[in-house]
Amino acid sequence: MDFNLGEDRQLLASTLREILEDHCTPAAVRASWDDAAGRVKDLWEILAGTGILGLLAPEENGGLELDERDLVLLLEELGRAACPDPVAEHAAIAVPVLRDLAPGALSDRWLAGAASGSFVLTAGSPLDSSVLAGATADLVVLPIDGAVHAVPREALVAVGQVSVDGSRRLATLTATVSAETLVSDSPVAIDVLLDRGAWAAAAQGLGVAQRLLDLTVAYVAEREQFGRPVGVNQAVKHHCSNVAVALEFARPLVQMAAWSLAKGRLPSGTMPSSVTASSVSVAVSMAKAAVSDALDLACRSALQCHGAIGYTIEYDLQLWLKRGWALSAAWGDARCHRRRVAGALGLTGA
Repeated sequence: MDFNLGEDRQLLASTLREILEDHCTPAAVRASWDDAAGRVKDLWEILAGTGILGLLAPEENGGLELDERDLVLLLEELGRAACPDPVAEHAAIAVPVLRDLAPGALSDRWLAGAASGSFVLTAGSPLDSSVLAGATADLVVLPIDGAVHAVPREALVAVGQVSVDGSRRLATLTATVSAETLVSDSPVAIDVLLDRGAWAAAAQGLGVAQRLLDLTVAYVAEREQFGRPVGVNQAVKHHCSNVAVALEFARPLVQMAAWSLAKGRLPSGTMPSSVTASSVSVAVSMAKAAVSDALDLACRSALQCHGAIGYTIEYDLQLWLKRGWALSAAWGDARCHRRRVAGALGLTGA
């Protein structure tokens, strides 16, 4: 099966990279630490103008009505820039959950504003009580008592939480829910929410890990010890090549998960017959487990190859180290998702 994403998607990702390089610089990410909402100045409005915030929203709601294959490279670019705004939670999780699961009145109320960027949406994980931008978003998609609810800000009480990554503004939420906030009480709704969140975290994680590798390769090529670059040492080469290999294995899994989410099934011939064709969760969990492993390796290797300078807050490496640690665990770590795959294969008791 061909997972080639095509020139148009590559061009859109390149355009987003240029925008982020101009507006989401390391200095801008640092400045977001002191912003009340933890955001980069004017970035949300700029991204809204490109259509990215409504990329998965229906055309009738002002969206582009594209699919996850069009979004996967964009999420990677957001990770590469360590973007602090809740773009992934908005565009890759909350919008498609409302589109696919919410009653018409509820989705119509929020999707048009979400596509235009007038509303900021975010989502909470079934595996973690902390929600990114939970205190500042206009609407939060939350798993509550086995159902999924879309809760407006006025029905939430938020308590801020400390994150290792100062640009990730987290909060625990107490929600007042009703029939009007109910998105779905179907048994599969929680899995749908988890699938989308884990995939979005994995796609961003690829970008973070790639940026860590790029920074490390550049550093060891110019840092000299005993009159020669430290990058010529075999041990340093092995660190960098191991991260590169891990990324080469993880990236196709993330793109396969994007295909599966777009089509609502696994690609034929990719799984044993014991796994049903509709088990998208398997593809997502395989991707998240692989990316979490690659991220952990990229963080350790980058820190070791940079030496003492890697520990300093003044050096930009820490922006991606902290984001990597956060995304590796967000929406389930590698062990969690391997257990999920094992359960789908009937190996839970093994």
